[in-house]
Amino acid sequence: MTTVLYPGSFDPIHNGHIEIIEVASRLFDDVVVAAVRNPQKGEPLFTLEERKGLIADATSHLGNVRVTTFSSLVVDLAREVGADFIVKGLRVVSDFESELMMAQMNKRVSGVDTLFIPSGSSHSYLASKLIREIARYGGDISSMVPPAVAKLLVEKYRNGGDGGGGQR
Repeated sequence: MTTVLYPGSFDPIHNGHIEIIEVASRLFDDVVVAAVRNPQKGEPLFTLEERKGLIADATSHLGNVRVTTFSSLVVDLAREVGADFIVKGLRVVSDFESELMMAQMNKRVSGVDTLFIPSGSSHSYLASKLIREIARYGGDISSMVPPAVAKLLVEKYRNGGDGGGGQR
């Protein structure tokens, strides 16, 4: 049985992420999707628990996907879940530069290899940051995210400007 770990901020999860998860679920026996609190990306809109719930909802049609959260090194989580590989999605060439460096560091630190899955051109422009910005100003993001995400984005911005605050 092959287990892969797909880590990311997923703030929020969008259709590009789901595409990568669906491809991974066809290729591997067990896919662990892990939402991380990434301090380098600033204050998140959704809490880790909200993101975990949104990911679980968006991937409920996939029987071999499980969802978790973490706030440690990706390689530590990979060991914890028994991952044979780390999976990362690539949208554009510039993604490859930063992801390759992380993959090489993860390999050096833990021995775990990273596999890259390219997104389809229909999703290559999607980025959580851009989706949040469109939603903040009332734009239509319904074709970019699962329905539950679209609904919660509207609620977050209607009820709190930037969607909340507090520890994520």
